[in-house]
Amino acid sequence: MRSRQRMFAAVMRLLLKCLRLGRRRRFRLVRQVEQLWHYGHLCLRSLLYNSFTNGDVVLDSLFEPVYWLVDHVTRWFGVVFVALVIGLTSSIVAIVYICLLPLILQTYTPAWICWHLAYGHWNLIMIVFHYYMAITTSPGHPPQAKNDLTGVSICRKCIAPKPARTHHCSICNRCVLKMDHHCPWLNNCVGHYNHRYFFSFCLFMTMGCIYCSISGWEMFRDAYAAIERMKLLEKERLQVAANQTYYQTPPPTFSFRQRAFHKSVVYLWVLCSSVALALGALTLWHAALITRGETSIERHINRKERQRLQKKGKVFRNPYSYGSWDNWKVFLGVDVPRHWLTRVLLPSPHLPHGTGLSWDLPPCVTEQRAPLLAI
Repeated sequence: MRSRQRMFAAVMRLLLKCLRLGRRRRFRLVRQVEQLWHYGHLCLRSLLYNSFTNGDVVLDSLFEPVYWLVDHVTRWFGVVFVALVIGLTSSIVAIVYICLLPLILQTYTPAWICWHLAYGHWNLIMIVFHYYMAITTSPGHPPQAKNDLTGVSICRKCIAPKPARTHHCSICNRCVLKMDHHCPWLNNCVGHYNHRYFFSFCLFMTMGCIYCSISGWEMFRDAYAAIERMKLLEKERLQVAANQTYYQTPPPTFSFRQRAFHKSVVYLWVLCSSVALALGALTLWHAALITRGETSIERHINRKERQRLQKKGKVFRNPYSYGSWDNWKVFLGVDVPRHWLTRVLLPSPHLPHGTGLSWDLPPCVTEQRAPLLAI
């Protein structure tokens, strides 16, 4: 009896030991899994940690494939966009010369004829000149060797010196001096040496479209009404022809030339009005940036810097701004009063102030405003 009790007690002790070992192993396995999880989480954070990371950086990372696609599409379709600009502009000029100019010469007074001929051709020359210069002029690129450049950073994509106000263009795959943006309609970057050409083209193209829209408003109304009458007469003619024989079908009311004339006038007014609205908004936006002495890229940089300093109770001042009026004089290259005629109102291939590598005080600036903080 006692031997059975001892055997039963030994079996029970062995079973308890097995249960304890199982629990220990289970707890040890859970602890190991937790340790591995915390270790992996720490490794991931150490690899991805950046004190400057915010919501904008996360969104840029998420949209990186979209940016890559847009960059490559823009790079390959730049020639198509340029051809489209040239084709649309040429079509408008052709309609004006073929359809509207004979009508102007027949119906307008000599004073109005001289005005339209002088202003129209001047505006056309300014558009063609500035668009050609904006396409063919290089925006400017920093040298690949350091040379005597001081106070420059290194572009993390080019691994080359990156002077102040220089940014890397992912489409051109090069750094651009005083880069504003890459314009697909120019198939070129807008930078230090062609920024004035780009803005002047936008300004004179907007002025030309507004001129065509205002001058052709009455013609547009008449042409639109004539097209509506053509549609009604065509409908009536088809209804009459359905009840007659082939030999009794009446001839068309409007000739092909009349149809082409009215549709060309409508096409001209709709296209010019649409371009005037879209390009006019873009021109006003860039005019505001020029007034503040900054580019499109610098606007975002300055806004973030202004918010950062505002939290610290400090004031940010753009070191490249010399005041609204002086900013325009520097941008347009106006050094003396006669330059407003020879360099602004007439085609001029003069170079901008500076080399784009350093930003000394231009001679046209009356007084220097010491910046509180350089970007």
